Parts: sequence; structure tokens; C-alpha cells
Amino acid sequence: MQLIWLRSDLRLHDNTALAAACAKGPTLAVWLVSPTQWQRHDDAACKVDFWLRNVDELSRALATKHIPLLIRHAETWDQAADVVLDLCREHQVQAVHCNQEYGVNETRRDQAVAAALEKAGIDFHSCLDQLLFQPGSILTKSGNYFQVFSQFRKVCYERLHHGVPAIVRAPQAQQPLHIAADKVPGHVDSFPAPSAALQALWPAGEDEARRRLTHFVDQPIEDYHVERDLPARPGTSQLSAYLAAGVISPRQCLHAALSHNHGEFDSGNVGVTTWVNELLWREFYKHILVGYPQVSMHRAFRSETEALAWRHAPRELEAWQRGRTGIPIIDAAMRQLVETGWMHNRLRMVVAMFLTKNLLIDWREGERFFMRHLIDGDLAANNGGWQWSASTGTDSAPYFRIFNPHSQSERFDTHGVFLKQWLPELNGLGSKEIHNPAKAGGLFGPAGYPQPIVDLSESRARALSAFKNLPSRQVSGGQHG
Repeated sequence: MQLIWLRSDLRLHDNTALAAACAKGPTLAVWLVSPTQWQRHDDAACKVDFWLRNVDELSRALATKHIPLLIRHAETWDQAADVVLDLCREHQVQAVHCNQEYGVNETRRDQAVAAALEKAGIDFHSCLDQLLFQPGSILTKSGNYFQVFSQFRKVCYERLHHGVPAIVRAPQAQQPLHIAADKVPGHVDSFPAPSAALQALWPAGEDEARRRLTHFVDQPIEDYHVERDLPARPGTSQLSAYLAAGVISPRQCLHAALSHNHGEFDSGNVGVTTWVNELLWREFYKHILVGYPQVSMHRAFRSETEALAWRHAPRELEAWQRGRTGIPIIDAAMRQLVETGWMHNRLRMVVAMFLTKNLLIDWREGERFFMRHLIDGDLAANNGGWQWSASTGTDSAPYFRIFNPHSQSERFDTHGVFLKQWLPELNGLGSKEIHNPAKAGGLFGPAGYPQPIVDLSESRARALSAFKNLPSRQVSGGQHG
């Protein structure tokens, strides 16, 4: 008997470990419920709900192949080895198959499970699946992990020119095992169910993920390089949650993009190449997790920035979290996040830079808040994005490049369409005044819109001073512990 241990790979098609298990013989599937571990990782309630809904869909899909999906409970990943081993003994499993996950805790969990299984004479197979390239295979000439995306991307393109990773076939139906699948829980205690409206924005299942991918490459991808920056426009793929949960694979995304672009990934349609670059950014940040593990332990990639004098400003932090800063683009974006479990990528950069530069609040506060609300929360991408914006990370924005939220708002939401969607209290303002109501006299007071909590030019100067006074140490991979 083979066991496929499902994690962030909740799909039947193009699933490397599932195909490998089924090729070896009769296969069982398992998924672990780990609430305390999820809390430690700040996983959002809407994300846990999305997992559960997708596991339920996957269970039905596996049933058509006579692969029963079992649900087991491992409160924390420390218990995973015992739980998986017990299941193997119960069903005389000879080998466990899973797809690689990255991050310090994931790596330790898998090492512990592999060791326990080996001791019991059970094979453990870990497959490359959620990435196009094995971490450690894209390195600098000196043998280190890349710290600059453009250099990493160049090597990825060279590899892709030699061959694009193939799609893995879905398994054939096997003989029934006469083992009953477990009922997938509808909710997990300590993770309250999100609103029906939020759930409706993110239907579960591979069919929905593939429908979104097909729709995106049929048309919006053509103008992705322009439309992706406009929060009022449906210019993005809306696939991030499905990629994070593994309901669709990066290989499927890459193949779909290539088929639309006559097999080209670094030339041809600009929209397509821009989107392929986004897939490679996702790849880059996961490689960073492996090469520089301190970033998954709440530490800055650039160690000298740990000396920054971040401000303890709980009221300003709360205003940012609640979308009550008095800066419309910030508030609209934060309300979108809390209500939908998602935020437009351009706005993620804008609100992150506002928190870390204008408010000079530690990027870890923002990273945590995002993870607790994002349905597409992904440690590598979220950490990478926050450290980029805070100028503490790999390939980060220079500390003196600080977005002006008013300018960003005027440029990317010129007529205030996005602002009015999320800030109905500003609907009476014209398209010029809405970006900066304070300048226009505004609608202030208890029932109106708040005054800005910070002066943008003064706070910019404060941030520049704080960064300028850091000890200037050259960061190298060897300095990170």
C-alpha cells in the first residue's frame, strides 16, 4: 500500500507525489488537521476555510479514482511523525509520498517524519512539485543562492529554454480498496467561518482554478502589464489563493501562458512575459526561504536593519489595520483585505511602505496582520514582499524610495473608482479631491472620514533619517545565521 500525504497540493491533476504513489501500487491519501500549528503560523481563518472546502472537493475527485482520503489530527507538526506512522501501521503502508514544502518548520517536520518511517522500514519519497526548479539548482557562480531577482530570473530563463517542466498526468482509477473515506470537517475550532460573501469570491476546487486560468489567458493576460496596476480593474489572474493551496500548479500556469504566447516566455506579448515574471518572483522567494532560512524565523534578511529604531505606536497601527488612517488609498486597500481576504498587489506595496516608512512601524507587525487575513497567505511571498517594501530584504527597494500614497492613488485610481467602492463616506467628493480629502477641507468628524494620522513629508524625512543612521555593513550570505 502507498500513502499520499497531501499538504499544499490540493489537486488531482499535475500532482507529482500523487502520480508517483499511484504508479507504485494501491494508494491511500491523508490530510492532517493541525490547528495549533496553523495559529502559530498566523494562518487566516478564511484560508483555513478555503483549505477545508478544497480538501472536500479533492476528496470527491479522489473517490472517482477509488482513492480514499483520510483525515487525521496532529495538533502541531511535532505530532506528525507519530500520526503518519500509526496510519502506515494501520494500513500496512510500504511507502509515503509527499510534495516538498519550504520553510524551517516544514523542513523539520518532514525530516522527523522521514526518520520515524525509516526506523520502521517504511520508505519516504519527497517530490518537487510547487516549484519549477529545485532549490539549490539555481545558484550564483560562487555557489550561493541569488539575492537579486533579475539575476535569478536570467538563469531561470536559460533553463526554460532547454525545456519546460512537463505536466504530470492524473492517475488512472485503481481497484476499490474497501476503505471508507473520512468526512472532511466543515470548520475547525478557533478558526471562525468567514462570511458567505467572502466564500463566494473564492469558490473551491480544481475546476474553478482552471476556469480562472483559462479565462485569464484568453484575454486579460494580453494587457496584464498595464491592467495589473489598476485596482479598480479586473486585470489580475485571481489565482494566488489557488496557487498557495496547490489547487493549481505553477506548471499548469506556465504551460497555459506559453500556449497563448506561441511557446515564448521571455519575448512576444508583454502581458504574458510580465505574468511569467510574476510566477518567477514566487519561485524566487521560495528559494530564498531555503537559502536564507532566517527569513522564516521573523528575522530581517539584511541583518544590519535589525538595529532600526522602529516606533511603538499602537494607536497608529490600529488605525492602519482598521482602514482609518485618513489616507484614502491606504484605508480602501485595508478594508478590501479584511472584507475579501485579498488585496491588490500594487496596494500591498503601497500600504506596506506606508506602515514601515511613514509610520516607521516594524514590518513584522504588517507581515503578521496580512497573514492573519489573507486567503492567499504564503510565507515566502508575504515575507518577501514586506521585506522588499521595508528595505530590509533581498533585492529590496532602496530605503530612500518611498511611495507617496496620494501620488500612487492619483496615478493608478485616477477617477477614484476603487476608493469609492471601499470608502462610501467619500462618495460626495470629486475625482480630484477624493485622493486627499484633508487638502480639500474633507468630511471630518465622528460620522465622516478621519484626519490623516501622519504628515507624509515629515514622516518621510523621519524614515530617511532612521535608515541613514544605520550602521552600513555589507550584507553577505555568510553573515546570516
